[in-house]
Amino acid sequence: MSEQADPGRSSAVRRGTTIILPPIIKAAMKRDWHGQEHIPREGGVIIAPNHLSYADWAAVALFTYQAGRYPFFLIKSSAFDVKLIGPFLRTCGQLPVHRDRADATLVVKELKDAEAALRAGGCLIVYPEGTASRDPDLWPMVGKTGVARLALTTGAPVIPVAHWGAQVILPYGTTKPHLIPRHLVRMLAGPPVDLSAYRGQPLGREVLRGATAAVMADITGLLAQLRGKKPPAVPFDPAAARRAKSAEDGQPGPRAQTEPGAQTEPGEQAEPGGRTEPPGDGPSRKAAPA
Repeated sequence: MSEQADPGRSSAVRRGTTIILPPIIKAAMKRDWHGQEHIPREGGVIIAPNHLSYADWAAVALFTYQAGRYPFFLIKSSAFDVKLIGPFLRTCGQLPVHRDRADATLVVKELKDAEAALRAGGCLIVYPEGTASRDPDLWPMVGKTGVARLALTTGAPVIPVAHWGAQVILPYGTTKPHLIPRHLVRMLAGPPVDLSAYRGQPLGREVLRGATAAVMADITGLLAQLRGKKPPAVPFDPAAARRAKSAEDGQPGPRAQTEPGAQTEPGEQAEPGGRTEPPGDGPSRKAAPA
């Protein structure tokens, strides 16, 4: 398997990870994986999985590698400041992302780096939710617009991926893994998300939110198949939940951050429990199977 992204990075280190990491990941979990044929073997591609646990990156990485691609992740920047880990991540060609959007110049640079990796033929794994799901029943939340922006800017296909089970191995917020007995992680990839209604349009708020909603709807539909359950009618929105709680407490809610390059629009109205219908989520949104 060959990857064209970041040719200056150490191919020897990458080869080392493909030898050392797969047996470790396989030993940590049982697997029931399907849909890897949807991941193209060549060219820039975005893998968009749901996020449940600090352990699911390992499952997604192995799933992607077994489909014939070397995975590049967008990883929170603080990991790159850790001694030994940071240099290792850089050598492997992984990409940092800062969660503090106050520095617009930095955000633009990170987006450009991700775009360059895709245009160079890389397989980029981006969690659209930006963090592990806070939905009470662990369904995918309202997504951030980064995946949509990257896809519409570069033309790279977005492959939706859903998984279930990694959260049992390492529940979010804990540091002690549950490795014995080995737990089953199920994973399912679908065909590329249909973003044809948004391609070629100015990347304003409505376009970005509509494309993001289409990506999240496909991921949610795949997860519904894995779980055999019907998802909520509208996704959980943690920002709306925080605003609602602040209103209940009589405190001013946090100001919504505008996506880089997006037009400022009136805020969405939260339903009780923090669920909100994202704008632009019209005909392109697919109903998840029960």
